[in-house]
Amino acid sequence: MSIDLEALYIDLHRHPELSFQETRTAGIAAAHLRELGLEVHENVGITGVIGVLSNGQGPTVWLRADMDALPVAEETGLPYASTAIGIDPDGNTVPVMHACGHDMHVTAMIGAVERLVAERDQWSGTVVVVIQPAEEYGAGARAMLDDGALDRFPRPDIVLGQHVTPLPAGVIGVRPGPQMSASDGLQVVLHGRGGHGSRPHSTIDPIVMAAATIMRLQTVVSREVDPHDLAVVTVGAIHAGTKNNIIPADATLQLSLRYPDEQLRDKVIERVERVIRAEAMASGAEREPEISTLHTLPATINDADATARVSEAFAQVFGEQSVIDPGLFTGSEDVSWFARDAAVPLVFWFWGGADPVAFAEAIANGTLDSSIPTNHSPFYAPVMHPTIETGVTALVTAAREFLA
Repeated sequence: MSIDLEALYIDLHRHPELSFQETRTAGIAAAHLRELGLEVHENVGITGVIGVLSNGQGPTVWLRADMDALPVAEETGLPYASTAIGIDPDGNTVPVMHACGHDMHVTAMIGAVERLVAERDQWSGTVVVVIQPAEEYGAGARAMLDDGALDRFPRPDIVLGQHVTPLPAGVIGVRPGPQMSASDGLQVVLHGRGGHGSRPHSTIDPIVMAAATIMRLQTVVSREVDPHDLAVVTVGAIHAGTKNNIIPADATLQLSLRYPDEQLRDKVIERVERVIRAEAMASGAEREPEISTLHTLPATINDADATARVSEAFAQVFGEQSVIDPGLFTGSEDVSWFARDAAVPLVFWFWGGADPVAFAEAIANGTLDSSIPTNHSPFYAPVMHPTIETGVTALVTAAREFLA
């Protein structure tokens, strides 16, 4: 009996789980892999799942899918929309939604494994299925590797993975070289001197300091990075104060920095830190700002030769018109840790999940950015078909390209 992938997707979408809390999702994935005859290991890197499909002599291919959801309240209006809530790492009760399509990633992976098992008389080698937690924290791949994934399971000859995105359903986006940016998350604590809101002259206002810092940070990219280069400096969170008539002692900023390579990374971080310290000094701060790193993710760089092979295989299966170069994505991923630690090639691609008709209308109307929801939006949800089928076929096609 074949697995009902539509029902699986709907179930996963209705029951999202936050990073490192994906116990239900991991259990479902593990159960399906066992049903398909794989050797399954759970709790790898806290909640990760590894499935091993051995099929004679040949290369070892790692296939990776991530499974965590986001603290977002779903607004898609779908009959299977999530109403789940969870507890975030700070102890806050938050809504939870699969706003980045990881439910689709797991669904496509299970479907791909089912196909590979059914076609095992046509290939030989070993497939290692990696169901990874906590991609949204940039920590899940590292957790699985630190738990001995490369030593406990067959080491890869290549690592393959994919991500659903708001390209038209049926379209594959893949390119050699840099595919996704490197990124760093920074936390900055600006120290002022608190006091009464009616006596600002007796304080050092960290909120004003934070506002000046935020505005000045916008010039790092616009005035200090070559326009031919790609970099992003985003202040995604600011927390300060408890009441309208109290000037607080501190303000906390959280930044997201993105760049395609290490050279530009060093340049951007140096300039960001210079701005933060200079604005604190200009405000008369009596203590240096505290700057700490929340996470660091390397650039996702596709191996040129392996990517050429996968692109050609995709073109033969999906048609040349359906395989495009999507350009460098400024989003970041932790999948490349697997390939980097194993010192093997990586190929990571995108596959479309947007309604092709709606996408074409948005292009014609010039409303693509406003009318087609993107990943992390409360309105984001891929159309189920042909997104599921395309994701399954893409994984199988890429894997079979390297299996004997």
